[in-house]
Amino acid sequence: MGKKNKLAKFAEIKTFENVFEHTEAPKGEWNKAFKKDQPLVLELACGKGEYTLGLAQLYPDKNFLGLDIKGNRIWKGAKQGLEMGLENAAFLRCQINLISQHFEPGEVSEIWITFADPQPRDGKAKKRLTHLNFIKQYQHIGQSPLTINLKCDSTLLYEFTKEVIAENGFKTLVDVDDVTVGRIVLKN
Repeated sequence: MGKKNKLAKFAEIKTFENVFEHTEAPKGEWNKAFKKDQPLVLELACGKGEYTLGLAQLYPDKNFLGLDIKGNRIWKGAKQGLEMGLENAAFLRCQINLISQHFEPGEVSEIWITFADPQPRDGKAKKRLTHLNFIKQYQHIGQSPLTINLKCDSTLLYEFTKEVIAENGFKTLVDVDDVTVGRIVLKN
């Protein structure tokens, strides 16, 4: 994708009512950003927003917010969400390591981590979205108990997450070990 196309997408998402920049995140008032006051569910590293939109369609009784730092990725999901008329799907362009700056304690009811970068290189474990440092932030912004769903196709991330769960006393509700998809649901 050319730089010109990216710049055009960045300009266009600024006009989308379903996209928030990190500087304009309505901390503590996210449900005012949606048409209905419903439980708030996050999809972290949402990319083009396929899961955010799919979950919003499946669960109209919840509000879904996809988070990603890449505006040109968010553009696709946000545009489709507007075209589909989904009032319970929106997007936040932000860095996930700063997630606690955008939500009040207890504001989030559930988190989805779908096919996140497993950060396979040595020394990158702290960047994995299931590292204990991230989970502590999720617990801070999440209701208690908080459900965190991991769906991945990386054995490395899957096994790493299982170790984090075991070492920190989290409860696993569902664990599907599959060659193509691993899914772990845990409650704090």
